[in-house]
Amino acid sequence: MTPKQPDDNAQDPLSEMFARLFGGQAGDVDPAAMAKAAGLPSDPNALAQMFQQVQAMMNAPSEGPVNWKLAHESARKVAASDSDPSVTSQQTKAVDEALHLAEMWLDPATTIPGTGVIGRAWSRAEWVEETLPTWKRLTEPVANSIAFALTSALTEQVPEEMKQMLGGAHSMLQNLGGAMFGMQLGQAVGALAKDVVSSSDIGVPLVEGKMALLPANVKSFGEGLDIPAQDVLLFLAIREAAHTRLFTHVPWLSGYLLGAIESYARGIHIDMGRIEEVARNIDPSNPESMQQALSQGVFMPQRTPEQDAALIKLETALALVEGWVDELTASAAANLPSAPALRETVRRRRATGGPSEHAFAALVGLELRPRRLRDAAALWAALKEERGIEGRDDVWNHPDLLPTPEDLDDPAGFSARRKLLDASEAEVDEALQKLLSGGFDEQAGDDSPPEKDETPDGNDNGSAEGGPDNSGNGDRS
Repeated sequence: MTPKQPDDNAQDPLSEMFARLFGGQAGDVDPAAMAKAAGLPSDPNALAQMFQQVQAMMNAPSEGPVNWKLAHESARKVAASDSDPSVTSQQTKAVDEALHLAEMWLDPATTIPGTGVIGRAWSRAEWVEETLPTWKRLTEPVANSIAFALTSALTEQVPEEMKQMLGGAHSMLQNLGGAMFGMQLGQAVGALAKDVVSSSDIGVPLVEGKMALLPANVKSFGEGLDIPAQDVLLFLAIREAAHTRLFTHVPWLSGYLLGAIESYARGIHIDMGRIEEVARNIDPSNPESMQQALSQGVFMPQRTPEQDAALIKLETALALVEGWVDELTASAAANLPSAPALRETVRRRRATGGPSEHAFAALVGLELRPRRLRDAAALWAALKEERGIEGRDDVWNHPDLLPTPEDLDDPAGFSARRKLLDASEAEVDEALQKLLSGGFDEQAGDDSPPEKDETPDGNDNGSAEGGPDNSGNGDRS
């Protein structure tokens, strides 16, 4: 057998791997020297495996600090990780019937009318597709900040020898930082897709003008409850229809909630010192170490007192939405024997949050849990008792009418405090009107002393028996 002749154009495996990693632009880089400078193993197979994932990230183009394309791909992948079969025609029919019946049951429970929206059954992947644009809007401010901080930290961690060998290291690491955070955010959204039972399950309007349930997740929700599956589906359908009515017919509410979240996210302070400290223990060539750091919340921004105040406002709004839906659903499902047990299950689930919600909160520093759901439900129940259904629902007419955290502390005293506030505002309006019409000047003139010399110079509002001071004492004060 003729021995194989060496190929003069062939590269050693390590050189070839680096050429692929950097898009064929490795040039005269010595792979062994680079590996040594970076503290990496020199075994080509080990390096190839280590850089396989890094290669795509470094070279992945991104229009901004966060790679949203990878976020989308990661979310889809995680959502389908435990199988995500397409929705069957039977499931679609069941969801449509449940939502239609839910609308009928809600009609006598609220003055807010139905929407006429066609109910849909979604797979987890469809939920990702429908909601990801809103997730991007809500998380982009803090995501950009964290991705920038991560890129800076990674750049600092690259050995000086490696920086000299790679003139484009910063741009590649920038891609890596944006890709890492995009992938992690996608994983968080994908995990949520495996938990949520409807389009509005987290209490925030993620999609506009749509009403949907996820049959696979509804089935998982009902497992172990010892409640008929049809009851579970109908109860969750009532909640979804109630959310849809509220967000559709209260035009300012969606903007109020989403705006509060965006304001909170924009004001988050990124602790660069903390990120740099953590980065010292992260290997830039090991994506798993960075993913683990991100998933554990080590890059989670620290809240300022201003952010704590903003979060209280957001949590109050979320609690009011969820409390209203909770109270409305209980009323609409009064004839459903399993309704009390299902109501308690949903309350606990919403108040504590699941693993996916905790992971999302750790990543972006934002919790979307209505911690005061029970207090809010008690408030809406008290308003119904006092004012009736129409009076209760009229509170949604304007954001200025919304109850405050103080009202959640004392639901029974809400109306009394509101009357005092209304009276105070009426007094202010009356005083302002009187001031503008000169009423206070007339009153001052009526009450002024009769003595001429007590009237300041130039004051034309003297008493009836005294006109302007012409005594020449114009310098008196």
